[in-house]
Amino acid sequence: MSAPVPSPLFTSKQGQYLAFIYAYTRVLGRPPAEADIQRYFEVTPPTVHQMLITLQRIGLIRRKPGVARSIELLVPPESLPVLR
Repeated sequence: MSAPVPSPLFTSKQGQYLAFIYAYTRVLGRPPAEADIQRYFEVTPPTVHQMLITLQRIGLIRRKPGVARSIELLVPPESLPVLR
């Protein structure tokens, strides 16, 4: 009998945002701005902002108030889904 597979810490959509933040940071050497996330996902600025607030509230990212491009992932990269 195999061990039960743990349920993910985030939804599919949240996982895509986290995967984008990780990939962007790895490629460009700095976290994305909210506008970068907005362009990639083709959503409105309030949608991106609300998602970042949610990700921060549930402990998946950390941001510094008043500091641009300060998103820091708090989940291990190996737990992230493939970016679509």
